Amino acid sequence: MVKVTEKCKDGSNSPVFICDFSPPRGSDPALLNGAGAVDADFLCMAYSPGKSVRVDPVIAAHAVRQQEERDVVFTIATRDMNKLAIQSHLLGASLLGLDNVIVVGGDSFTAKDLTMVKDVSDFTSTGLIAAIKSMNQGTDYRGLQLRSPTDFCVGATIDLGRNINKEARLTHRKALAGADFFITQPLYRIDQVEQFQESYESVSGEEFPFPLFLGLQVPDANGLLFGEVPDIIRKDLDRGREGTDIAIELLHKFVGKGITNIYLVPPILRGGLRNYEAARKVLEASLRI
Repeated sequence: MVKVTEKCKDGSNSPVFICDFSPPRGSDPALLNGAGAVDADFLCMAYSPGKSVRVDPVIAAHAVRQQEERDVVFTIATRDMNKLAIQSHLLGASLLGLDNVIVVGGDSFTAKDLTMVKDVSDFTSTGLIAAIKSMNQGTDYRGLQLRSPTDFCVGATIDLGRNINKEARLTHRKALAGADFFITQPLYRIDQVEQFQESYESVSGEEFPFPLFLGLQVPDANGLLFGEVPDIIRKDLDRGREGTDIAIELLHKFVGKGITNIYLVPPILRGGLRNYEAARKVLEASLRI
């Protein structure tokens, strides 16, 4: 399997895309057919989006890789498993040859949720990154030797919608823990990236050295919108402008600023359905940049 960091270093001038993909809420293999429409460099299996019961991201990643012969990434959250369960889960992923993983905390449970389910959070996100890197060295969370080391390429998240200075400090801790690449939540303003990079340099004493995938959502007037969406974009959507046009325009702006790593988020419609055809249109447009 091609690792995310290897793809970023292959010398190509074309943008590298990680495309978000929701595992299905059912076990019928046909429910994964949407993966065939998305010709991204990597398909990233989300972790229980909407806090709903879905196919495990590791299993979904393996199935898509087998069915579509695609490079994949799986997401793992600290929220739902203790250290023993998470590291056993990760060994299973390694056994299947799945080496690209993104660590997240997982959406917080509401008070109502907590009447039905528990938040485990045995690891912090930073702690899990460090633990995965220890597994790559052949050691589990107890300090005992594994029979063979793993070989994970570890991604971490950045939310530039929060306090940028705090986010820069958290990102630096994730970097010290061993993160290999980073993805951001969907954003619309390049200046947020510039502010983050300046803040990171102030915190760490060096320029941001890792592959950074900027979140690019394909907006939809009838779907969920993430990040600080400018009023002008909301108005364009209300007037009937296609979300793909907006996303392609943003993509041109990103590439014009030298940003060539993109985390593409297809529209999320009511009920959690995804419009992967919209993502396909954006990916096709990227070939003409």
